[in-house]
Amino acid sequence: MINSITPIPASVSDFFWFNMPEGSEVASLLSTTFWMILGIAIIFLIYMVFSAASWVAHKYFIDSRNKAKGYTSLKTVTFGDESAVVANRFASVASVVAIFFFWGLATGSSLLGPIQLPAPFLGQTSFEYTAEDSYGKKDKGTVNLLVHTFDDKPKLEKADNSASGFAKNSALKVRERRTALLSSKKIGAKETDGFKIIEINGQPISKNEIVSFGNGEVLLTSKGSMQIRPYAGMTMEALYLPAPENVWKSFVRLNKEGYTNVGLWENVFWSLIRVVLGFALGCLFGIPLGFAMGLSNWFRGWFDPIVEFMRPVPPLALIPLIIIWFGIGEQGKISLLFLAALWIMTIAARAGVSGVNISKVHAAYSLGATKRQLLLKVILPNSLPEIFTGARVAMGVCWGTVVAAELVAAEKGAGKMIIAASKFQLTDIVIIGIIIIGIIGFAIEVLMRKAENRLIPWKGRG
Repeated sequence: MINSITPIPASVSDFFWFNMPEGSEVASLLSTTFWMILGIAIIFLIYMVFSAASWVAHKYFIDSRNKAKGYTSLKTVTFGDESAVVANRFASVASVVAIFFFWGLATGSSLLGPIQLPAPFLGQTSFEYTAEDSYGKKDKGTVNLLVHTFDDKPKLEKADNSASGFAKNSALKVRERRTALLSSKKIGAKETDGFKIIEINGQPISKNEIVSFGNGEVLLTSKGSMQIRPYAGMTMEALYLPAPENVWKSFVRLNKEGYTNVGLWENVFWSLIRVVLGFALGCLFGIPLGFAMGLSNWFRGWFDPIVEFMRPVPPLALIPLIIIWFGIGEQGKISLLFLAALWIMTIAARAGVSGVNISKVHAAYSLGATKRQLLLKVILPNSLPEIFTGARVAMGVCWGTVVAAELVAAEKGAGKMIIAASKFQLTDIVIIGIIIIGIIGFAIEVLMRKAENRLIPWKGRG
């Protein structure tokens, strides 16, 4: 007798214990990704055009007047030679200038003078509409529009309907870059049978169509109402990106008054001390662990599963466990930063030990060196380049993690200031916090490079 066989599931998703995403969701994700890539590509292309123009200016107007100096200038082959590649100071300055230029251009900054993109319309404007009733009778009405900024609260004069027919006049005020909905019931549809709008400033319009007038456009909705949008210009709204001079004014005010009863530099100090402590603990435990893994088969096998498992886990995913284990005090924040630096320093130290040239080890043994001498005189010096590289990466990760670390009920800190300001859409304060973190991180990076060049003069010399 043949046993019954379980039928094969009809859909592929039945093979999985989770529900496969719908095709429309995947298509939406791919579409969003495509447009994001396109936007990034356009921005990058514009930035590279500016870079190319700066390179041409430097090559033909500056570089041609200055004779090259130093040992590198005597080399005939430089491609692939790391020592021959040095950051061009002019390119660095031009890059920063380009960023501020595009920032000012996108926000309509007054610092650029006459170089401006079209700004959004502000002030009073109007248009005329034509309505028709069920008997085919037509009448005209006027819509007055007052467009104002976010900070302004202007008074709006009521529309005069003393001499109007069934198509009533109307007056509206709307913020710049916003839309206003004018219901057909407010301009005559409630009193007139078959009321419908057929023209805007003499231009025919139907439902779900858009018609432009002098300083904006009108969309006639499916219900016959008018959605009015003043001209939005080509600059960004201050809510999303304030102008550089406005950010500077906010910085000056923040420097004097602080934010949420905490001074600006007090916030910065607490973030800096947390980063330094977390990074130092990561180095203190990570470097010896990496050396042990690089020098001992047993330690390599013992710790390798833990390190390789924890290495790809982002520090942000550990926040719930950190809160459960260490609470919401400073210990939790330092622990999160410690874990962010630990695995990076462990892998850097292990890679440094593994990358020591074996011929140097054999040469040391042939000269009678002990294991202790080999460790201190050969392995440690030759591991320092990898350790410093790991330290620079770990410091950057710690600065990126400090904002998340200060989510854990912090009362002070640059990250806490950024998070608190974002809740109230105070973009200028958010940008100030980001810039300060970036400047401090860059300064630490420069100091670490200087220390690396001073402590490891033999780097890259075999």
